[in-house]
Parts: sequence; structure tokens; C-alpha cells
Amino acid sequence: QVQLVESGGGLVQPGGSLRLSCTASGLTLEYYTIGWFRQAPGKEREGVSCINSGDTSIFYADSVKGRFAISRDNAKNTVYLQMDSLKPEDPAVYYCAKTSTGWITSGSYYGFGSWGQGTQVTVSS
Repeated sequence: QVQLVESGGGLVQPGGSLRLSCTASGLTLEYYTIGWFRQAPGKEREGVSCINSGDTSIFYADSVKGRFAISRDNAKNTVYLQMDSLKPEDPAVYYCAKTSTGWITSGSYYGFGSWGQGTQVTVSS
């Protein structure tokens, strides 16, 4: 079973930056829409950003717009989430997932699968 692997999480001070990576073995991410999601304790998982195959469409949740940037490096079979100006409300476990037909919209998402185990992001002074 294909599974994506997230990395790059950690502890950062408010206003700091982290870059998350999403990769997979046995699967070419270039051919899929890849989404980033997060789940904080006691909250439902929410869609943060996604990028389609071909990189012609990108979605950002309003809560991260202007601070986060999604990109992919096909040579490295990796999708990144650059997170700048991190805020106290950003801590969560961040996940990536793939889809051929799904997308993230404001307040919902559909069609994603092959979830990774996540990477923890902590924002604290």
C-alpha cells in the first residue's frame, strides 16, 4: 500500500518558519494533486493547501493565505509546504495526502487518500 511520508516538523518560536516535506516511494507525486492538512488536539482535521498535477491550481485556507506556500520538486518526488510567520494557532500534526479527483475547499475536502503518519509542528516561545 502506498503511503506518503511527511517530515520537517519541529518547535519554532512565533514568527518563525518551517518547511515541511511530503514524499513517497513507489509513487510519482507529479501525477497527483497533493494536499496538506493539519489536526490540532480536540479539533477536526482541516485542509490547509493543495496543488494539482501540473501546478496550475493551488488552494490555501484563509487562515494560512499569505504565510504558507506549497510547491513541488518533481526531480526529488517531493511536495513542500513552506510555513512562514507561524502563529500560536498553527500548532498541529500536519499530514499530506494524494488524490486524482479530489480537492480542498473552504471548510471541507474530499477524495484524498494514502495519508502519511504526520509531522508535529509546535509554535512556542
